[in-house]
Amino acid sequence: MTIGFNNIPKNLRTPGSYTEFDNSNAVRGLAQMPYRTLLIGQKLAAGTVAANVPTPVTNAAQVAALAGAGSQLDAMAKKWFANNDTAETWLIALNDDGAAVAATATITITGTATAAGTLSLYIGGQLVRVAVALNDTASAIATKAAAAINAATGLTVTAGAVGAVVTLTARNKGLVGNDCDVRVNYRATEEALPAGVTVVIVPFANGTANPVLTSALAALGDIQYHVILMPYTDAASLAALETELADRWGPLRQIEGMVFVAAAGTHAAINTIGNSRNSPFLCLAGAPKFPNQPMEVAAAVAANVAFYAAIDPARPFTTLVLKDILAPAEKDRLTRAERNLHLFDGVSTLMVDAGGNVVIERLITTYQVNAFGGEDPSYLNINIPLTLGFLRYDWRSYITRKYPRHKVGDDGNKFGAGQPILTPLGLKAEAVARFQVWQDAALVENLEQFRDDTFAERNSADPDRLDILMVPDLVNQLMVIANKVMFIR
Repeated sequence: MTIGFNNIPKNLRTPGSYTEFDNSNAVRGLAQMPYRTLLIGQKLAAGTVAANVPTPVTNAAQVAALAGAGSQLDAMAKKWFANNDTAETWLIALNDDGAAVAATATITITGTATAAGTLSLYIGGQLVRVAVALNDTASAIATKAAAAINAATGLTVTAGAVGAVVTLTARNKGLVGNDCDVRVNYRATEEALPAGVTVVIVPFANGTANPVLTSALAALGDIQYHVILMPYTDAASLAALETELADRWGPLRQIEGMVFVAAAGTHAAINTIGNSRNSPFLCLAGAPKFPNQPMEVAAAVAANVAFYAAIDPARPFTTLVLKDILAPAEKDRLTRAERNLHLFDGVSTLMVDAGGNVVIERLITTYQVNAFGGEDPSYLNINIPLTLGFLRYDWRSYITRKYPRHKVGDDGNKFGAGQPILTPLGLKAEAVARFQVWQDAALVENLEQFRDDTFAERNSADPDRLDILMVPDLVNQLMVIANKVMFIR
């Protein structure tokens, strides 16, 4: 019997005891897959970071300095780090498109204050209080409101007053600004307009042209980003990310990831976006009539996924709280029937718990039909691609660590113990053994089925290659418990 050594030569004659170390069996349990995350969004001219350069960040204040306070990246980073301050986080900043137009909105004040009070404005979910004195005219209040808005830290808009009209302008140009919510007295039981004063709001509109993502995506290279966040839901931007991710998921790159976005608008409008997409790697959250901007909602969702999927990719995200996100007014919340329709149209759903917190209800991909247009729920829950990505990473880490410099042989031969050689049956045995580790972590189930269906062989055209077909049964996510009570009188 001949033991195969890695570093001790056979022609050694000098006396002594020589020992080499082999770490191929040293690591036990599942691989620890580090989650690297990426925020894509626009910067301001005041931001110091260069455009289209991946840059690591560790906190929201750093992003504000790099991208500019009030930029899209600044807004997303605040919600991201409020929900996840442990994941490795990068950003890639974009300049406004040269042909873009900034979205605008107006706040028109009427009346004269017959009593002192406070005007409570909410812009993108951020409270701006305006002190109103007795006998303040509409023009005076408008001037105060514009000053208070411009003095607020981190708002994604600027303000200017002409007479009794305050005009708000998005700091970043493009379509995203159209979804910035503006309202008064979000907390209606605690806030009220000063006596004699009324407010009329014309919502944000007329923003055009998001940046083209070509240069930003090219700058990513072959670095893996497991969770990608962006503020754009226009068709061109979504298609660009879907194409990039499909390539990254391929067997030759194996640097998979998922992109997270959120959409505002009516129930029908959000469904239209969901039905226009069909990607296993895109998660679109519906955020109708949220005080916060959709990009902030998406940031909170993505941050939760990045945190909890790193712990267990197969465990559903239901009931996780989106910190620092305001709930829609009760009258604006989607019904169960409306949310159920979303889930058949590629749209993930959020809900409000008894404590008023916005929580994740169900996260799905936008993949709905196969190449022939037939219904296909194979990638429904985002846990499915997340789990597959982890299994591939763990298997690759395991098999390349254990068999880095091995020979290949046919089954049925009697090779010496310790020889660095792998046969098809040996490869299948490794797969079955690894499956048991995955099953212990409740990522897969049905060991006997896996053992029966898995097949390994030596490639007929390339004698230096082993091929294996693995058929794991992924665990599912508990989403519905149906109860029937057959009572007796």
